[in-house]
Amino acid sequence: MTPTLDHTNIVAFLADIFERRGGEEYLGEPVTMAEHMLQGATLAQQDGKSDLIIVSTLLHDIGHFTSEFGMFRMDDTEDRHHEDAGAVILQEFFPTLVTDCVRFHVAAKRYLCATDPSYFDNLSEASVHSLNLQGGPMSKAEVRTFEANPNLKEIVAVRYLDDAGKHPNMKTPPFSHFAPMVQRIVDQHCGVS
Repeated sequence: MTPTLDHTNIVAFLADIFERRGGEEYLGEPVTMAEHMLQGATLAQQDGKSDLIIVSTLLHDIGHFTSEFGMFRMDDTEDRHHEDAGAVILQEFFPTLVTDCVRFHVAAKRYLCATDPSYFDNLSEASVHSLNLQGGPMSKAEVRTFEANPNLKEIVAVRYLDDAGKHPNMKTPPFSHFAPMVQRIVDQHCGVS
């Protein structure tokens, strides 16, 4: 059961999820869920991305933990919509840019597969499997609709960081390294000075 969340405890709630469940397998990839999200955030930080992109990448897959539908598995035959579950948990506490990056990171994979033929060739086996469950590459009409999102550039940036965060043995800082940044963004969004 999800505790009553507010701007004072959302970061602790997220940290607890990373601590308790971060060691779970990440969709058939050679990293755990926490390693995957921390790697993406670390790569974003090393690349000088904005705090909003770093935090979006850190939290993009949080819906795998908060969704009542549970984790994706390689033998799944239908999508579990973790991106929607994550955005619902975060939307009260984070700006639209962050929740859009979470909500649409799956759509961004579908978009890139439709618009960049070389993108598909670099997907892992697990990403190809989940792509098929998620609807495959976008249609031309879906591409046009997706491109109208004012946060398209940032959503795609998070998608590339998502794809990059799958390195076995990559060293990253823990969630606590990013927690002050996460809290700053929450406080700014919630009007806390």
